[in-house]
Amino acid sequence: MKIEVKSKKGLRTILSVIVDKKNIQIKMDERLKELQKEVALKGFRPGKVPPEVIKSQFGKSIYGEVVDKILRETSSKAIDEKKLKVAGQPKIDLKQFGEGKDLNYELQVDCLPSVTLKSFDKFKATSFKVKIEDKIIEDKLKEIANQNKQFEDKNENEKAIKGDQVTFDYSATVDGNKFEGSEGKGVQIELGKDLFLKGFDEQLIGVKKNDTKMLDATLPANHPKKELANKKTKFDCKILNVKKPKASKIDDDFAKLMGAKDIKDLKSLIEKQISSQYSQALNSITKKEILDQIEKNHQVDLPQNLIDQEISIMTQNLKPEDKEKHKSNNEKLAKSRIKLGLLLNTFGEKNNLKVSDDEVRNEIQKQIKGMPGQEKMVLEYYQKNPSATQSLKGSLYEEKIIDLIKSKINLTSREINVKEAEKIIAEFNKPNIDIEKSKTTSPTKNKSKSKKISKK
Repeated sequence: MKIEVKSKKGLRTILSVIVDKKNIQIKMDERLKELQKEVALKGFRPGKVPPEVIKSQFGKSIYGEVVDKILRETSSKAIDEKKLKVAGQPKIDLKQFGEGKDLNYELQVDCLPSVTLKSFDKFKATSFKVKIEDKIIEDKLKEIANQNKQFEDKNENEKAIKGDQVTFDYSATVDGNKFEGSEGKGVQIELGKDLFLKGFDEQLIGVKKNDTKMLDATLPANHPKKELANKKTKFDCKILNVKKPKASKIDDDFAKLMGAKDIKDLKSLIEKQISSQYSQALNSITKKEILDQIEKNHQVDLPQNLIDQEISIMTQNLKPEDKEKHKSNNEKLAKSRIKLGLLLNTFGEKNNLKVSDDEVRNEIQKQIKGMPGQEKMVLEYYQKNPSATQSLKGSLYEEKIIDLIKSKINLTSREINVKEAEKIIAEFNKPNIDIEKSKTTSPTKNKSKSKKISKK
């Protein structure tokens, strides 16, 4: 094989590659011998079909298969030999091919730029720590208690009022006719929440245990049976029970119901959860502050094919007119993402940062623990989607890089209260700020919330 650099301009290198026809013939003969064991033709015993017969029948397709394999192997070897760091998929331009001929092709390679990192010593950023006031924790406790309220039976002669829980059976008709799903047993609704059908709750106010009542309602527009959508319906209801809410005691027993050890532990869990939610947003602000300085202080030549590829990924779900309308901004954003990705990866490699399989597994386990009742679903998601696992690994890698950068810059820690945190986050999320300026170079992790504590 003969490899020459035909041209080199900027980040693009074109190699000329010639593979001798003798080597191609050797590969052809090897493949024919392999096929001799596999091919079955009438008139020949299995495994005894002569190679020349196989070639006469399938020669063109076999040659194409062999050349395709040679192109993959030799192009990879050419890139390694010339020590090129490839950006994206190289392009092959066949100049000469065919049986009995040398294989001659050109390999167009867009290379990754050489990146020189400057010192981060003079970079400045602010990290935030949010102090969660006792009142916020107490309010959250009351909210959780309200969402998990307990009920007790009313006297049989007591009428249902807003906030009560009514249990009933129903039989419904549309135009006097029954329909699939027209009967329900032991249905429970809390009056005032309007979660069953619009206006249904109001008609149950005033009912007592053992009452029967005919109610009018309209089936939803998104009813699974299209013929029933928006249909006026009569519900013949038998009231089985009426319950009133019990005053919730926020004590150790209540905390245990919510999955905590005691009330002190529950308050601590609530504080951590609220703090974590604010920290995620505030960390994004700190990260942006750092990335902006990194980008501003470095000049990097970018391969056009990577820019085009990034734009394609970013705009794949946009209409053609929207792509055209935001063409300039999308190109600017694509360049920013690629530039930062190259800079951060260079920093990671320079500092020998890696993410182990154990670290990925631990992160998956952390997500599983944060989603009680959905453990199997989360685990199966990662098992069936290797790309999701790879994305998670990329996210952890970026997190390591940012953490190390923080240790090398002038990072000021600032303690703030919730009100200050909300103001800072609101400023950051203003519409006139480019929402894409977070410039993340890997997919965002799944941020899990504790189902036991937060019922929202």
